Amino acid sequence: MKSTFDLMRLWAMLTGLVLAAWYFGELYLGAQATETLPMLIAAIGGFELFHYAQDILIKRGRTNG
Repeated sequence: MKSTFDLMRLWAMLTGLVLAAWYFGELYLGAQATETLPMLIAAIGGFELFHYAQDILIKRGRTNG
């Protein structure tokens, strides 16, 4: 069973993908893209990159002894 934090990261990833698809869909259709949408995508991407790097550091810090 995944922890609540892992599920939150999953929802953040899915939300980021949906927002990115929405943004590129707006660009493709020639609609006026809002200024808020790229900032939301960048914020969610930063959240995911931070936690990915944190996971790497935590795994690296573990010893098998």
